[in-house]
Amino acid sequence: MIATGYRNNFDVAPGLGPDGNAVTITTMEDAIRAGDRWRALLADPGDVVVGATQGASCFGAAYEFLFNAAYQLKRAKLKGKVKLTYVTAEPFLGHFGIGGLPHGEALLGMFLRKEGIEAITDASVEYVDSDAIRLRTGQDVPFRYAMLVPPFVGQDVVAKSGLADDKGYVPVRPTYQTVEHDEIYAVGIAAAVTVPWQTPTPVGVPKTGFPTETMAHVAARNIAAQIRGETPVDEKPFADIKAVCVMDAGNNGVIILADKMLPPRKHGLLIPGPQAHLMKLGFEKYFLWKARNGYVMLP
Repeated sequence: MIATGYRNNFDVAPGLGPDGNAVTITTMEDAIRAGDRWRALLADPGDVVVGATQGASCFGAAYEFLFNAAYQLKRAKLKGKVKLTYVTAEPFLGHFGIGGLPHGEALLGMFLRKEGIEAITDASVEYVDSDAIRLRTGQDVPFRYAMLVPPFVGQDVVAKSGLADDKGYVPVRPTYQTVEHDEIYAVGIAAAVTVPWQTPTPVGVPKTGFPTETMAHVAARNIAAQIRGETPVDEKPFADIKAVCVMDAGNNGVIILADKMLPPRKHGLLIPGPQAHLMKLGFEKYFLWKARNGYVMLP
């Protein structure tokens, strides 16, 4: 089973990466750098830009960082003194890389207006300078602190294996067997996903924790069937996996639920409120307790 995760693609725009002008939060090392620069910002405040570049897929993390940044600026008594801007490749607010959900654009728009955040959608980053993000429209978005989520690509070892597409992802069947090999599986970010739309600025699909776990369970049941000499029959196409996400927003948040990850859907729901923040805190404490004590069989 190939479950090798992702690499950041910092080549999408000059000025990204560990030595660049904008930070990101997609690895532990990146998050530490982002925290160091955030503390420097609080000591010497200036404009903040948060966003996700063209081709990015982890929009939920960008929104979480955005609203947590707004909350922390408020706590530092900097609300209204620091301009906060959200720059995203999404065609509209709340697209999330999954085509959006009912009332999602209105809800996210309300959140942004409440916090005084300006949004620039359908944005493509040309480069990140030392004090401004240049968009392909020619617009400059100035900043003292910038956090951008880049696109993801597959690991080098997978890209060089001959199994992967041009992004380093492995095409799979609904059983999560690879297209060409019955005995090789791929799940999570390593698995290629077909997207049923095109957007003016390219966006990726978020292969996050819940769908990854679902894919892994399907693959594990099929591997067990093969070991028993049976034909793998368990299927769950990525598009049909339920969307379950809790988005933290400082002291608020949104619970995101849908019957399918990708449209067409029958049901989709966004539930705002502080309970989402409390759920996120509770899950963090539970997960760390489970990991530290080795209780791997717990959900």
